Amino acid sequence: MAANNRPVAGGDPAAEPTIDEEAEDEDSAAGTESQADSEELPLDQVFEILKNKRRRTVLRYLDEHEEPVALGDLAEHVAADENDTPVAQISSRERKCAYVGLYQCHLPKMDDMDIIAFNQNRGLVETGPNATQLKQYLEWSETSTRPWPLYYASTAGVGLVAVLATGVLAGGAAAMVVCLAAMLAVAGTAAVHLQSERQDTESAGE
Repeated sequence: MAANNRPVAGGDPAAEPTIDEEAEDEDSAAGTESQADSEELPLDQVFEILKNKRRRTVLRYLDEHEEPVALGDLAEHVAADENDTPVAQISSRERKCAYVGLYQCHLPKMDDMDIIAFNQNRGLVETGPNATQLKQYLEWSETSTRPWPLYYASTAGVGLVAVLATGVLAGGAAAMVVCLAAMLAVAGTAAVHLQSERQDTESAGE
């Protein structure tokens, strides 16, 4: 008996969508639905992401690239940034440390919040629908990279010289003690700030 090759009622078989086309349509619809369902992140989650230097580096790198980036390239950039060295000079150990940390911890966490889209199978990363919400805070956080402890120390040093000169010329011991206390407070603030920045760098892999 001849096989039944009759066309589907109501249309030309060649015009019917293939399985691959149907899958692409479903993926497209799912992506659209995911973006539509994306809700604004609470501030505590925003700051949870931004408090980590490695995640801030990822967001800045993705913001500079419109197309999806390879995880390997991203890991190299993060490693170079953390070790303050050109990408060409990072060691395999430094690259591996950044790669593993991104793959296992940071990228999945950001992907769950729709801040990025992380395709683990293809090793590609791009910004997600919630990335724009973090951008304003990210731009503000860039001021934290300025050498504030150096500014504090310089101010304290200049103030100390002025206080000593004033005390010698005017002979006001009490006033000089008060001013010295103020200068020590500024120097102490600088030390605390510097220690905080060091802790932030050390926690980049967390």
